[in-house]
Amino acid sequence: RPSLLLSILFQLATGGSAIAAIDILTSHGVLPAKILFITILSAPEGLQAIAAKYPEVKVVTAALDERLDANKYIVPGLGDFGDRFYNT
Repeated sequence: RPSLLLSILFQLATGGSAIAAIDILTSHGVLPAKILFITILSAPEGLQAIAAKYPEVKVVTAALDERLDANKYIVPGLGDFGDRFYNT
């Protein structure tokens, strides 16, 4: 049975949080090949990080942006999702 892993902020930047979540799932016996990670926006660096550690995990993303900047923000990106969502 597949396990759906949804990105809480709908963005995949460095891949660190996604890999940590996948680590937890696999530590509880979920096979990487059964994990489907779903996000709206991704940076190549995050996709590469997941593929390097978990090549069997399938990733579905709606858009692929150019890169991460020096602060590890997605470029051009959506800006700060929390600020936009909560209008802060």
